[in-house]
Amino acid sequence: MELDGAVVIVTGASSGIGAATARLAAARGAKVVLAARRADRIKDLADDLPDALAVPTDLRDPAQIVSLVEATLNRFGCVNVLVNNAGQGLHVPLEQVRLDDLRAITELNVYAPLLAMQAVIPSMRRQGGGVIVNISSMTSRMVLPGAGAYSATKSALN
Repeated sequence: MELDGAVVIVTGASSGIGAATARLAAARGAKVVLAARRADRIKDLADDLPDALAVPTDLRDPAQIVSLVEATLNRFGCVNVLVNNAGQGLHVPLEQVRLDDLRAITELNVYAPLLAMQAVIPSMRRQGGGVIVNISSMTSRMVLPGAGAYSATKSALN
């Protein structure tokens, strides 16, 4: 996909795959919108990338997802690509999974990508298209002791 001039939202952009994705997209000419809870990290990254926008966002909060998309549209006028990368692991034996922990990773790994897709789809439809990339995990395709709850959320995302 040609990214030169494209507006790309990357969630979970404060580290790891998200930060690397944002750097690569910017290097290919994209205008990158960085979303994550760690405001200091995405601000530092935005300072290193041309025309990047840092939007501190807790993706477990539906209102903040809407605000992220609104900030993107206000600054750049469109969203060409959404990279749903934000996620959290939970690696404990199933009999030790606390319901609160399962709820938290389900909100971030399953509900947040859905809500982000719902937030960008109207804009993408108006502009005649766009691309949505959901980052999952190979753990959804294998049996890994201690990864059942996490794998379930990634399977749901798939």
